[in-house]
Amino acid sequence: MDEFNEEFVTPHQKTHSLDSWRLFRIISEFVDGFETMTFLGPSVAIFGSTNQNPVERKYYDLTEQIAEKVVRKGFGIITGGGPGIMECANKGAQKGGGKSCGLCINLPFESKPNPFIDSRFQLNFRYFFIRKVMFVRYAQAFVVLPGGFGTLDELFEALTLIQTKKIKPFPVYLVGKDYWKGLLEWLKNTVLANRNIQQKDLDMIRLSDDPDEIAEDIEKHYRQTKSIENF
Repeated sequence: MDEFNEEFVTPHQKTHSLDSWRLFRIISEFVDGFETMTFLGPSVAIFGSTNQNPVERKYYDLTEQIAEKVVRKGFGIITGGGPGIMECANKGAQKGGGKSCGLCINLPFESKPNPFIDSRFQLNFRYFFIRKVMFVRYAQAFVVLPGGFGTLDELFEALTLIQTKKIKPFPVYLVGKDYWKGLLEWLKNTVLANRNIQQKDLDMIRLSDDPDEIAEDIEKHYRQTKSIENF
């Protein structure tokens, strides 16, 4: 666009032009994600906080144990690629000899990807919504440990998609009974009591701090469904 023509371009037209070009970046991220994740095979997504504080640290060993037991059942591990609980999940995956995937997101305050991600399964995203598609499409279960808004976002995204039958049902585990107790009581005593959800919706959530139970239940569900892609 030359200088003369640019004088007659409105701010709305400039925004429209930028949005059109942004589509190419979005498509590129989807293509890279699909081409990489296809080779990961059946996997389990593990979510949790990036913070390294005493509250979360007590779950670090538990996260590593869960990831290790899950990969020994033949699954890969998918995380957000960051530090904290996610790093422990990737570490457990490598310790168990399984595939270790990190779906990293570009953030101004985020540190480098953790060192326990397999290089061929490390992806970097600019857009959260594309990253969430990769989690849901290629995971056969979600294991959710203590975390903040990002962790809650992934949890309720999965529950909403299962509830509305946009994806095939898969196990959604909450790990950390003390941490999640308040949320589950609120869902039961307020949300369910006001009939904004049904009991079957609440039953989608499974609460367990037992790595063996989680790994065995995920394996059982996968054997019954034999579905790698969820939608």
